[in-house]
Amino acid sequence: MSKTITCTTRDGQSIAFVDDIIGSGAMKDVYFSPDRSYVVAFYKTPQDYQAQERLQMIVGKYRESIFNQIGGDYWQHLFCWPSAILEYEGRLGLIAPTYAAHFFFEHGSKNNDMLSIKGKEKEGKWFAAANLRQRFVDPRELGNWLNHLKVCLLLARAVRRLHMAGLAHSDLSYKNVLVDPSRGFACVIDVDGLVVPGKYPPDVVGTPDFIAPEVVSTSHLPKDDPNRKLPRRETDLHALAVLIYMYLLYRHPLRGKKVHDVTDELRDEQLSMGERALFVEHPTDASNRINAAKAKPTELPWADTDKLAYTLTGPYLSPLFRQAFITGLHDPAQRPSANDWETALVKTVDLLQPCQNPQCEQQWYVFDNSTQPCCPFCGTPFRGKLPILNLYSSRKEGQFRPDNHRLMVWTGQSLFWWHVNTQIAPNEKLTETHKQRVGYFIYHAERWWLVNERLPDLLDVNTKTSIPVGGKLELKDGQQILLAKGDGGRLVVVQMVES
Repeated sequence: MSKTITCTTRDGQSIAFVDDIIGSGAMKDVYFSPDRSYVVAFYKTPQDYQAQERLQMIVGKYRESIFNQIGGDYWQHLFCWPSAILEYEGRLGLIAPTYAAHFFFEHGSKNNDMLSIKGKEKEGKWFAAANLRQRFVDPRELGNWLNHLKVCLLLARAVRRLHMAGLAHSDLSYKNVLVDPSRGFACVIDVDGLVVPGKYPPDVVGTPDFIAPEVVSTSHLPKDDPNRKLPRRETDLHALAVLIYMYLLYRHPLRGKKVHDVTDELRDEQLSMGERALFVEHPTDASNRINAAKAKPTELPWADTDKLAYTLTGPYLSPLFRQAFITGLHDPAQRPSANDWETALVKTVDLLQPCQNPQCEQQWYVFDNSTQPCCPFCGTPFRGKLPILNLYSSRKEGQFRPDNHRLMVWTGQSLFWWHVNTQIAPNEKLTETHKQRVGYFIYHAERWWLVNERLPDLLDVNTKTSIPVGGKLELKDGQQILLAKGDGGRLVVVQMVES
C-alpha cells in the first residue's frame, strides 16, 4: 500500500502526494495527489540558484502576468502551468494541475492495443505522422481536418501569449504538446524550462525535428561562444511552423531524399536539419523532395507532395509556409509570428467546406477559389449551389473596403460577432455575449437562407429591406448585405458558385 506524504510549499500551502511514481522523464519523477487533481514533480538532480530563481518567477510573476489579466481563465486549458514550488527530503519539486481527461487515449492502439497506449497521454507525435496514424491509432482518436486546424489555432494562440509576456518556450515539439484531435483541443506542457532572453538561458537546445537550423548548425560551439545560437522566440517560431505543417500534412517539412554525407550519418543529419536545411516542397529546388516511390504504404498519400501539396491548406496558410520554410528558414527574423499563424488559421477555418463523401477521412477541405471545388483528400467534387460571403468593412461611414476574408456557407454554418464587426476578435478576450452565434445558414427548398438571431441592423442593401431578429433572408448572387452599422461594421457581397 502506497503511503500519502503531506508537506508545505514555499508559499505556505499544505499539499499531499502518494509515494508512488506515475511517470519518470529525463529530468523529473512525477507523483499524483491523493485525489489526482494535481501532480507533484520532483527534479532528479539539484537545481542551481539561477534555475530556482527562474522557477520562482514562473510560478510567481510570469504566472500572474498570464492568468491574472483579462481573459486569464482562457489559458487554464491551454497551459499546464506549475503553481508552486516545494522541497521534500532535499529534493526540489513543482505542483502542477493534472492533464484534462480528454488528453489520455480512450481507445487502445490497433491490434488489441499492441502498444499499450490506452490511458496514456496523447503526445502529439501520434497524430503528426501518417505512418503512426495509419498503423497504430484508433480511427476514433484521429478527429478530422477541421479539428486539426483547431489544434493548430490553439497552439499558435498559446505561443503568441508566451511571446507577448516576453517568454520563449525553448523546447516546443510534439513531446511538449498534448493534443486531442477528436475534439480539437491542445495543451502546452513542460513550461518550467521557459526562456527569458538575456535573463534565463535555455536548459536544452530542443527536440530533434523541431530545433531551428541556426541552433543545429552552431551546436558544436561552446555555450558561451557569441556565434552559438540558443533557443529563443525565433526558434519557437520555427518549431511552431513545423508543428502546424505536420498536424495538417502528416509529414516533416525538411525530411526529404537529399543526402549530404553518405559516410557519416550524424554529419548528414546535422547538415540536413541545420546549415543545408531545405523545404521538401521548395518551388525551384526539388532536390529534397520526399521520394514517394520509396515511401511505406502507411505514409501514402501524404508522402506524395505532388498529390497533396502544402497549397491545399489554402490562400492564408500557404504563404506562411513559404515564409517559414523558404524565406525564414535560414533568416530567423523573417519567420511568421504566432499572431500571423493565428490570424491565418481563423480565416482558413472560415474557408472550410464539408466534403460530400461520408467516407472521406478528413471530412473537411479548404475552398480553392475555383468554380469546380473538389476535396483534395478523397477527390469528391462539390455538387450544388455554393454561396461564398466576401467580407468588407467600413473605415468611414458608407465606405467599405475588402478584408481579404471570406466565409463559406454550408447548412448549419454559423455567423458570429467577429464576422459582423472587425473590432471584435475571436481570441481569449471574447466576452460571453460575443461568443454567441448571431445567425446561421440553411438550405431549404433549393434556396439558401440566412436566419437572423441577434443582428438589429441586418439589411438587404439591394432592396433596402431590414431583416428583423427572427427573420430570414435569401442569399442571391451579387447581393449586398449589411451586417452591422458604425465603426468596423461589415458588409458582405454574396457570390454563388454552381457546380
